[in-house]
Amino acid sequence: MRFRVRVTPRGGADRIEGWHQSADDSWHLRVRVSAPPDDGKANASLLALLARDFHIPKSKLEIATGKTGRLKTIVASGDTGALMAKLDALGESK
Repeated sequence: MRFRVRVTPRGGADRIEGWHQSADDSWHLRVRVSAPPDDGKANASLLALLARDFHIPKSKLEIATGKTGRLKTIVASGDTGALMAKLDALGESK
């Protein structure tokens, strides 16, 4: 499954803030990580946070697009039903 994430590096803490609707009416998950965007550290922190909160191995997560930008597309493999339930628990899933 795929979902979009907007990451704020150096965000003070590692946390998922919930769903947000963009000006173009698309939805993304807002995430803050404390790591800086240097040498992929923020991306690594993002994947570690998602893996921890979704209770899946990091190897089941991949950044498909946006590796150098704030807006990323995440591909998660595994039990789609369980992943959808976790995303829904964060608010209205889009």
